[in-house]
Amino acid sequence: MPAILSKTYSGEGSEPVEFLKGTGGEEQRISGLFEAVFTASEGAEEGRVIGRLVRNLLSDTPSEDIQVFTGIENAELAGGAIFTRLTYADDPRKVFILSPMAVATEWQGKGVGQALLTHALAALRADGVDVVITYGDPAFYGQVGFMALSEADAASPLPLSLPEGWIGQSLNDDALAPLQGRCACVPALRDPDIW
Repeated sequence: MPAILSKTYSGEGSEPVEFLKGTGGEEQRISGLFEAVFTASEGAEEGRVIGRLVRNLLSDTPSEDIQVFTGIENAELAGGAIFTRLTYADDPRKVFILSPMAVATEWQGKGVGQALLTHALAALRADGVDVVITYGDPAFYGQVGFMALSEADAASPLPLSLPEGWIGQSLNDDALAPLQGRCACVPALRDPDIW
């Protein structure tokens, strides 16, 4: 059973959303959520790519290199966020990348994504993670503290097709000093098509 982080309400008269850490043996449901969300927003091919990525992340990543967070409402998945380790060759800091994240279509625009990220970032901070990076929409992720990064701030593990989407934040009390050395990601993220 995954750990319950907290509960939040998504609006007046609605059911509470529980935020959980771990997969709870629900890997198939989690990958199905990601595939459905990306199919609805980006098309069937992108949905298949992201669904495969999530299945690979969940099955092939060592437990110390992955953190999974979900939002559940009435036993249905409302959202999910997967964080995996990034290593920088000359830097001792503990760094994770958020990739991917999805909110079920019917829950989009209701604050579930930001609430899920807020709880996930707090849990990562409590686990001693120093820096979190993602490759996504700066406007959305900026609402929970992510800021633009350059390759000088934090090298990416593969070339970026949209460098403006490379964003991150420090989870400790220090400003985000540049990460030192070459960057490596978990094997499932080594696909140039997702960068």
